[in-house]
Amino acid sequence: MASPNAPFLSNGTVSIINPQYCASSQMDLAVARKVKILSFGNFFVIDINDNIIFKVEGAFLSFHARRVLLDPAGNPIVTLQNKKMSAHHRWEAYRGDGTDSSNLLFSAKRPSMFQFKRELDVFLARNTEQNVCDFKVKGSWLKRSCVIYAGESSPL
Repeated sequence: MASPNAPFLSNGTVSIINPQYCASSQMDLAVARKVKILSFGNFFVIDINDNIIFKVEGAFLSFHARRVLLDPAGNPIVTLQNKKMSAHHRWEAYRGDGTDSSNLLFSAKRPSMFQFKRELDVFLARNTEQNVCDFKVKGSWLKRSCVIYAGESSPL
């Protein structure tokens, strides 16, 4: 069962950032790097027709490994920041361009310090106890894919 913290829309879709970024059906997306030599940390998220859905910009030599997710026009949607001094390699996501604690959307971390499978536990900002994750991401580098689950339940 999905976490009660998850913001479900009337059609059953989960909206974490903004409903405008929710698709009515499954979408296949790919991550592509910029070709420029000095563009470390910059990526595009594209659909199957090579349309840019999102851009990701970030500094290569940054203490917090900060990344900003942008819409195709270059407007900031979410700032992702690696939380230093975290045993589980935690990332935090903030609304817009910045890391003000009042704009925290969610955090993601590895379920354990040592793991053989690629998994992330995602906790919405209002889930302060973090006893049970709101979402779980299970990925495969070999298959170049991932599945997102609502808590410990079925895939979304």
